[in-house]
Amino acid sequence: MAVVLQRNTAMTSTQFKRQEISAEEWEARVNVAALYRLVAMHGWDDLVGTHISARIPGKDHRFLLNPYGMMFDEITASSLLTIDLEGNQITESEYDYNQAGFTIHSAVHMSRPDALYVIHLHTNYGVAVSCQKQGLLPMNQTAIAATSGLAYHDYEGVATNLAERERLVRDLGDKNAMILRNHGTMACGPNAGGAWQAIFRLERACEYQILAQSGGAETIPLSNEIIDSRHDSSSTEHLAKRGEFIWPALLRKLDRADPSFRE
Repeated sequence: MAVVLQRNTAMTSTQFKRQEISAEEWEARVNVAALYRLVAMHGWDDLVGTHISARIPGKDHRFLLNPYGMMFDEITASSLLTIDLEGNQITESEYDYNQAGFTIHSAVHMSRPDALYVIHLHTNYGVAVSCQKQGLLPMNQTAIAATSGLAYHDYEGVATNLAERERLVRDLGDKNAMILRNHGTMACGPNAGGAWQAIFRLERACEYQILAQSGGAETIPLSNEIIDSRHDSSSTEHLAKRGEFIWPALLRKLDRADPSFRE
């Protein structure tokens, strides 16, 4: 059940106007809209549920969040909402935002200045693994990379209690990927490409695990020596470089399919 935080009608809102924002904010808006489209393209959206955010460059702690009620494949750069850490909706819109989305994303943005982009999903395989007591198993090459920097957070119900932010921050620590038990997955990164790399690898590892288990055949365990010698490819520094490398190609892919995310 999703809960919508009602907009404070007493606050000052400003209608979104492209000419009144910085080039840095517009780039962030395009990137976030692109992430929503990528999620939809992979079939990872959950109707209008789940959320992707990015901190807006600047001294103010404000971040971009999706309008609650829009499908991911119709979100554009200009339709994104600007929210501050107190939950005030700065952008005037016919849409409000999801309270659970605010709780989860504000927790990360207020505590992790290096986590500029945050992606939270409820996918078939991600939720399935989140329900397994052992969590994600280091049973293949992708899983080894994903588990090298993976955190866990226990389910507390729909995330509408702001007090949960402290425990989310505690459990995430300095890691860039998390399984929200009995709930779904989350990843963050220093840029859009880095966040996508982190969530893509986590989701792919979850899918491999469920498919391998579903086959019914005995799986081949990896040695502790191999698992322990894994390269930490989940650090913020690595994700920053990887994100810069893959993001232009992902934008080209989206532009070929439907460039309207840039509007």
